[in-house]
Amino acid sequence: MTQIYCDIADIKTIKKYSEKKIVKGFTTNPSLMRKAGAKNYELYSREILKVCKNKPISFEVFADDYENILRQALIIKSWGRNVYVKIPVENSKGIFMGKAINELCKNNIKINITAVYTHKQTARILNKITGKNKVIISIFAGRAGDVGKDPIPEIKKSINISKKYKNVKILWASVREPYNYLQAAQLGCQIITIPPSIITKIEKFGKSFKSLTNDTVKAFLIDSKKSKFKI
Repeated sequence: MTQIYCDIADIKTIKKYSEKKIVKGFTTNPSLMRKAGAKNYELYSREILKVCKNKPISFEVFADDYENILRQALIIKSWGRNVYVKIPVENSKGIFMGKAINELCKNNIKINITAVYTHKQTARILNKITGKNKVIISIFAGRAGDVGKDPIPEIKKSINISKKYKNVKILWASVREPYNYLQAAQLGCQIITIPPSIITKIEKFGKSFKSLTNDTVKAFLIDSKKSKFKI
């Protein structure tokens, strides 16, 4: 079963969605933190953890070199038992962060490796994993689709080559529509991270085509009346 993680950093929303059974965890990133109004990264993250005490949650480093990525990762890890440290597969200069991945594994730190797009990147990550610490590999399906790349073959291959690693889970990231949840489940992704607005739509799954037709026609009719259109 593909688990749904909520992709959000707003504290009120996290509190609301942490109470939903459909949501099994959370992911954040520096962009979401900024959008949520965070001024102090650590203090804000600790406030999140006051309302998200048990479900797994990922907080991302924002350093761009090995030493500082490792330093930030060790600090973030100390914030809570349910914390995953999110690190990029490469830094901004295109350098593979395999050394950091390996070191964090040696320290038995739960990690979420982000900005992954290809099975070749997944293979390089797997080669650096040691021990039994929990590892999430986040593949950015939506962003790949945005530029005309089909993410499905890459996700399939990533799932296949990671099967022997019992501590590794493949995550479908950058969701664009509710149907992505069904796609992820069909492929065998263990996790999909979804914004709240799309989780709300997934909760309404099950409508018949006839109901959809009826709802659509009613919506068009209501809008035409509100606009006072005449022919």
